Amino acid sequence: MKVQILGTGCPKCKKTEQNALEALTNLGIQADVEKITDINQIMDFGVMVTPALAINGAVQFSGKVPAVAEIEQVLQNQEKD
Repeated sequence: MKVQILGTGCPKCKKTEQNALEALTNLGIQADVEKITDINQIMDFGVMVTPALAINGAVQFSGKVPAVAEIEQVLQNQEKD
């Protein structure tokens, strides 16, 4: 599984990364976590408002800091697929 944090490094982007790492730890999921800070790469995902979180290349959240529980729910759904 690949988890990508899309953002320029603002406090909200850092919080999104913290929440994603916590969710992965809580669920015991091994994942490659990548931070993408290049605005052109972020736009390639179709993201216009950061922070954003993508799982396996698909944007799941954009423009807000998702709660740990929200990220866990999406991760669990990805595990089932």
